[in-house]
Amino acid sequence: MLDHLSLQVADVVRSAAFYDAVLAPLGAQRMLDFGDVIGYGTGRPTFWIGPTETPGTPREVHVGFTAGDRAAVRAFHQAALAAGAESLHEPGLHPEYHPTYYGAFVRDPDGNNVEAVCHAPE
Repeated sequence: MLDHLSLQVADVVRSAAFYDAVLAPLGAQRMLDFGDVIGYGTGRPTFWIGPTETPGTPREVHVGFTAGDRAAVRAFHQAALAAGAESLHEPGLHPEYHPTYYGAFVRDPDGNNVEAVCHAPE
């Protein structure tokens, strides 16, 4: 349903370093870099970050990224912690969503809830 998603961030360089690290285990990479706007993806850029342009207090956003397997979820979580992220939920099953929902949740540099999830059984 979604074609792409863009987040406004307070510090593009800091956020880019974070997303470079956490998206790599999921097979995604920086595909376009316009300096202040950066696009990530696998075949084309579908996730973008750019500078905050609106006044007021930003609201937390939840972004879930697809992981190919549970090992990628664990690698995402490890990369996020190494990049200084707060862990919201360690990698594990979340049967309240469905029996094979395996995810990990962290807080990005702007306070957003960022998740990697694998829906496949082990």
